[in-house]
Amino acid sequence: MSPQSLPLVLALVACQTSTPPTVSAIQARDIPVADATIHVLSSGPEDAPDLFLLHGARFTSETWRELGTLEEAAKAGLHAVAVDLPGFGHSTTTELDPGTFLARLALALHLERPVVVAPSMSGAFAFPFLLDHPDEVGGFVPVAPAAQEAYFARLGELRVPTLIVWGSEDQVRPVEEAPRLRDAIAGAQLLILEGAGHPAYLDQPERFHRALFTFVSER
Repeated sequence: MSPQSLPLVLALVACQTSTPPTVSAIQARDIPVADATIHVLSSGPEDAPDLFLLHGARFTSETWRELGTLEEAAKAGLHAVAVDLPGFGHSTTTELDPGTFLARLALALHLERPVVVAPSMSGAFAFPFLLDHPDEVGGFVPVAPAAQEAYFARLGELRVPTLIVWGSEDQVRPVEEAPRLRDAIAGAQLLILEGAGHPAYLDQPERFHRALFTFVSER
């Protein structure tokens, strides 16, 4: 080998042995919130836009790991945080009311105006949080949420960018409820996932992820 060819060979070897940047690993931790200990999964850089993932009654934070949401969110340049709500998964119960709890949890997690994803049962946490702390939320993605009836009279107060997601074959909360919720929140968008059931994101994760990340990027 001539001395002149050595730099080229070294450059080729470097290219072959280097690896592409990897997405941040999913981290698990437990944090204190008032009288509770809350289990949290997170991914992505902490200085990126925040995505706050809640869950339905039959699920936990692990659902978002299994679905690939935490990994895909990190790839999309987001900081995603999925939590076990009080009494679910690895989290203990709390005496705090749902809205106050969620506000304190967001503060403990140092979330800055996150987009809140609230499927089904977690609507009971998300609606009071949004209504009582509107300046602390950057966006809202309810997925066939529960408890909207309890807060319906106040939904006109919301001025948060909102993307409502519903499965066309939802047997728990009929899709006919979706337009009523859309009309109650100023400027809300509605995405119907055709053929999907109540946990619509499980049935059509790719379309759900695409719509969610686009919504976050445009807010």
